[in-house]
Amino acid sequence: METETFIRPNNKSKKKQRSPLLTFLFLFTLILLFFYFKNFISPSLLPLSKKSIPIISRPQQCNPTNHLQGKFMWYAPHSGFSNQLAEFKNAILMAEILNRTLIVPPVLDHHAVALGSCPKFRVLESNELRYLVWNHSIQLLRDCRYVSMADIVDISPLASYSTVRFIDFRAFVSSWCGVNLDVICSKDQNIPSPLYESLRQCGSLLSGYYGSFSGCLYALKEDCRTTVWTYKKDDEDGALDSFQPDDQLRKKKKISFIRRRKDVYKALGPGSAAESATVLAFGSLFTAPYKGCESHIDIHEAPNDPIVQTLIKKIEFLPFVPEIINAGKKFALQTIKGPFLCAQLRLLDGQFKNHHKATFLGLKQKIESLRQTGQKQIHVFVMTDLPMANWTGSYLGNLAKDSDAFNLFVIREEDDLVQETAKEVMAAGHGLKLGSVSQNLAGISKHHHPESLTDVLLYIEEVVCSCASLGFVGTAGSTIAESIELMRKHDICSG
Repeated sequence: METETFIRPNNKSKKKQRSPLLTFLFLFTLILLFFYFKNFISPSLLPLSKKSIPIISRPQQCNPTNHLQGKFMWYAPHSGFSNQLAEFKNAILMAEILNRTLIVPPVLDHHAVALGSCPKFRVLESNELRYLVWNHSIQLLRDCRYVSMADIVDISPLASYSTVRFIDFRAFVSSWCGVNLDVICSKDQNIPSPLYESLRQCGSLLSGYYGSFSGCLYALKEDCRTTVWTYKKDDEDGALDSFQPDDQLRKKKKISFIRRRKDVYKALGPGSAAESATVLAFGSLFTAPYKGCESHIDIHEAPNDPIVQTLIKKIEFLPFVPEIINAGKKFALQTIKGPFLCAQLRLLDGQFKNHHKATFLGLKQKIESLRQTGQKQIHVFVMTDLPMANWTGSYLGNLAKDSDAFNLFVIREEDDLVQETAKEVMAAGHGLKLGSVSQNLAGISKHHHPESLTDVLLYIEEVVCSCASLGFVGTAGSTIAESIELMRKHDICSG
């Protein structure tokens, strides 16, 4: 809005006059803002305006000339790595059931995208969630920090399993959207305008902002507020789920959602409106137990489908890639050099920051039991989000001071082991080896800036904890602790 200065006239009939200085300053500010947004704000980070989305008859991606053949499935991962891994497993299962090639996503930055709360019926709409994931994925590419889930988790045994098919997100986007992603990795904040417009249009399409297109895209609107996906439970298909918003929540939040159980094969498989679509786009595929129910996906067994039943068992545990497992084993054998206890202490994030005493209690009890066995010095590997500078006054600080009784070990992001492992993971490029679309055909090269190495610290720490022969103490309710327990169950350190 233009600023005006009023000069009190001697003659009341004189009109209001603008100050030339203020007018100049206003225009100068507008010009500065224009150049700032043009040169320093990445267009991929700008929010999508629904008003700016044009109505299109049929996108170019839906033309018969698009050379990408097959039927694909995309979804929107979110939250921390453990949640993203759980969603990835669910996505593999859904892709198998629906006979679609799974588009393997990147590992998103911790909580770069958040879903919300299913129990409170407060989550993002599926199209909004998908677009946030698209935007962040493009940002990772632009910053040269893109790492595929398949670069971290070893899915090579599944890839050789004849009925499961994968394609890397980058390869899919390059082919389906018709763009060359090889030029996007740059420390320059700008994305070339034609490429940016192509990515914006393609991201809007995949996210479902244009709606669905017969034979091309089916963008699901279902989420945990309305749907619990099942498989081959005919008596449950269409039935109300036992968990519904209570009367208080309905009145307070004006919620009108009704949760129904739906057979995913009947709803989205042969004979459905989604069947002919080249791309089937889910929103979140995260699920968790709540009050005796599953929040979104209730497929734990498939006794009437041996192939799916076998896959459910196979995806229960997906190990890290060899580069990461070898690094964790190396630290345990060459640095700790003996039996040790692992303590995974989550103290600063979310619900855990107010439960320090309860978190330390389990560790105290475990250490006391080890001391009673007569061990002179106990090796303890500490995996925590609490910086060492803040250990003073805590139970960790007390353990660190008693060096005669305890020898504490930690891994830091700047350690050579972490940096070398990150380079090995990026050089291996397992993600781009997936599927029939090669990185060369997709126009992708593995360009990474030295300062843009992926963060592999968490994964190495989890492997070290899985090797702890004196036991493991994890934080109650932490998905990281659950992941470590699963690795210990499968004894990955024995090899």
